Amino acid sequence: MLFRVFLSAILACVWIGENAMAGHPKNTIYLDLEDGRVVIELRPDLAPNHVERVKELTREGFYDGVVFHRVIDGFMAQTGDPTGTGMGGSDKPDLEAEFSDEPHVRGTLSMARTSDPDSANSQFFIVFEDASHLNGQYTVWGLVVDGMEYVDKIKRGDGRNGMVDDPDKIIRMRIAADVDE
Repeated sequence: MLFRVFLSAILACVWIGENAMAGHPKNTIYLDLEDGRVVIELRPDLAPNHVERVKELTREGFYDGVVFHRVIDGFMAQTGDPTGTGMGGSDKPDLEAEFSDEPHVRGTLSMARTSDPDSANSQFFIVFEDASHLNGQYTVWGLVVDGMEYVDKIKRGDGRNGMVDDPDKIIRMRIAADVDE
């Protein structure tokens, strides 16, 4: 009996420790758009390597001024390509997939990739609506916790491929812990 109580206490501490980082400024990103600030909770518990990459690129200012080159109404807004074509990325090596059981619900952020599951680099997308067909096939690394109404205002593309003429852009992207406001 004493062992069960002890084990339960240890498990509770582990659970609290892992979840205490949720909402922590080191695991929160501010994504500033023309219409307002989007607050993103990072999920290092699901995708530690992808979260670290996004943080690294964010700290370098990589995402500042990058456009939402592919935006499909009712589906998602994709960004993270400095060329604005959907073909570019950072100069860093591609990442191995970190797929999880986390569902793609409204506001989920996932890494974009080619048909190769281990080809994510810098591009990511935010889903406008639940997209269960993506579950387990793309690396989920974050969730919009505030400001989804600003994501909803991102200019949509034309046609099935969602390519956008005169696209909206990320004004700036910062890790909350690095911001003095």
